[in-house]
Amino acid sequence: MARGEEFMHRLVERAQAMGGTCTGEHGIGQGKQKYMNSELGPEALDAMRALKAALDPQNIFNPGKIVPVA
Repeated sequence: MARGEEFMHRLVERAQAMGGTCTGEHGIGQGKQKYMNSELGPEALDAMRALKAALDPQNIFNPGKIVPVA
């Protein structure tokens, strides 16, 4: 598991350094949330949280995915 995690970390860093994204075909989930701030910045994540709160105020659609809401 540790080797797999380290590989994923290096892969994401390399992709972002080349202007790519940490996301894949199936999106973010929980495994790559930690890379979203470096890729998009805090302002974009705050905007995503605001949209999520507006569209899903009870946080029942995919809770904890992409941008966790506090």
